[in-house]
Amino acid sequence: MKIIVTGGAGFIGSAFVRMAIGETDLEVVNLDALTYAGNLENLTSVATSERYRFVHGDICDAALVEALVAEEKPDAIVHFAAESHVDRSILSPEPVVRTNFNGTFTLLEAAKRNQIGRFVHVSTDEVYGSLEAPHEADEQYPLNPSSPYSASKAASDLLARSYFVTFHLPVVITRASNNYGPYQFPEKLIPLMISNALEDKALPVYGDGQQIRDWLYVEDHCRGILAVLRQGREGEIYNIGGNRSLPNLDVVHQLLAITEKPESLIRYVTDRPGHDRRYALSSEKLMRETGWEPVMNFETGLARTIQWYRDNSAWVSHVRSGEYRAYYETNYAHRTGE
Repeated sequence: MKIIVTGGAGFIGSAFVRMAIGETDLEVVNLDALTYAGNLENLTSVATSERYRFVHGDICDAALVEALVAEEKPDAIVHFAAESHVDRSILSPEPVVRTNFNGTFTLLEAAKRNQIGRFVHVSTDEVYGSLEAPHEADEQYPLNPSSPYSASKAASDLLARSYFVTFHLPVVITRASNNYGPYQFPEKLIPLMISNALEDKALPVYGDGQQIRDWLYVEDHCRGILAVLRQGREGEIYNIGGNRSLPNLDVVHQLLAITEKPESLIRYVTDRPGHDRRYALSSEKLMRETGWEPVMNFETGLARTIQWYRDNSAWVSHVRSGEYRAYYETNYAHRTGE
């Protein structure tokens, strides 16, 4: 089976490619624009595989996408490529709309014209918006996005769904909770806090730090996507959650304990606009239909992730240079007054 993976040099996409090459017989063509979060160093372990090919390109480039799909004739497209950071979408909404919506449209059109056998659209639990306890969102829960990022993902979900209903394109949609693990670009909560803590820098915690997230180890997420690729029903949506909800501040306390750093590093900063208070997913449908379940408990996964960042300081230093530093200063300086 041959698949085109979009965004396969990013955090989740590269974990999926490594798993697909290392643990399955899939042939993978990786299409990635190599924006700030795309990093071919994430794929060193599979770069020489005969079942792997990298193509540098933008999913919004209709001519390139059409030519690639027509040339490769894949059995499926697994679509990860996205501008995925809420803070960046607030600072500059245009890139998330362009990539997440227009890029998805370009891929759907190419898939339709070339009669692709399966289109897996990878989305997020953020499309459901903030939920009051004890509610959990199942796949029928109303969409209520709060940020330009989550709105762009909700829009692309609906567009993908429309291609199934209208054109009978075999689309399957997944919505995952917050991922963490090795190779994650240090702008999201866990890698940011780890990399700052290891360098004895301040840990910027938004508001009171009581925003609740469900944490999913990236390899568990990738196994869920493989299950959907193989067993998911056309036209369906599948939530993929980690079954471990924690306030952000609890996560920060845990990683400080593991790194043996003082809690005095915590710096409470002005909350971001429209910050959702609580996300919660039900993954019962995926578990019932495919037998998938998350296997990594949070404490073990966090410890493994911290150790990976300890062991890969050169990778962290490389990705935190240049553009990242400009973003970090833009996003956090006005919140701390520094």
